[in-house]
Amino acid sequence: MKITPFARKVYRVILDIPLGEVRTYQWVARKAGSPGAARAVGQILKRNPFPLLLPCHRVVASGGKLGGYSSGVKKKAFLLDLEKMIKEVMI
Repeated sequence: MKITPFARKVYRVILDIPLGEVRTYQWVARKAGSPGAARAVGQILKRNPFPLLLPCHRVVASGGKLGGYSSGVKKKAFLLDLEKMIKEVMI
């Protein structure tokens, strides 16, 4: 599997998104050094080879819409809700 240098940057950025929190595709693109590449970020996350390790479900569209998710939007919503509950228990 070939992972581009930009994809590596994107994956590193999403690893820093805290449990139970979300960021936008645009935010990820900016942090990865390419502010105009929000759509490219979406395509990279769509092909995430390790969804259990790389939390792409924490990335949402502008305005807070969930956007897409390789396992379906319902699972994305479930994971985000689960993380919020876990975070509440841990605090």
